[in-house]
Amino acid sequence: MGGNLPVPPHPLPTHEPRLVSLALGVALAACALAVLAVAVTLATWQRLRALRRGQQAILGGSTADVVDFAVSLQGRIDDLHRAVDEVAAGLTRVDRRVDGSVTNTSVVRYDAYADAGGQQSASFAFLDTNRSGTVVTAIQGRDYARVYVKELERGKPSLALSPEEAEAVERAMAR
Repeated sequence: MGGNLPVPPHPLPTHEPRLVSLALGVALAACALAVLAVAVTLATWQRLRALRRGQQAILGGSTADVVDFAVSLQGRIDDLHRAVDEVAAGLTRVDRRVDGSVTNTSVVRYDAYADAGGQQSASFAFLDTNRSGTVVTAIQGRDYARVYVKELERGKPSLALSPEEAEAVERAMAR
């Protein structure tokens, strides 16, 4: 067995310049790709931090996420819509009540008789917005007073109106 070393069956590969340059190119490409991946990761991380700061500003420190917050906002908006609808319905009822209430009034004073002075006679109109209501006329003479009451339904009198009563109705509706 002497001092001779056995010869390996295959000789060790020698480094060819083409293999070295290919391996170096692959290594450099891998390094460049790694640097690019780190840069993209840092940029994404910065964007994520900015997004979280914005989320915290919107949520006010709540632990809920934006989707839960949006769902709760939608619920609040729906509640507001229901409240507005209730208020609108209430206003409609009030409008109907106001339309039927006495909102238009006037007084026309006059001398019913040529020998009477001081405009002691008067016609009063008490009407709603539909020209429905009552006209009251008080005629004063020297030794008597008479009161007449006439109804109006949508502008149509139950009895013919005197010129003073018609003027009281027109003045009341002009307001």
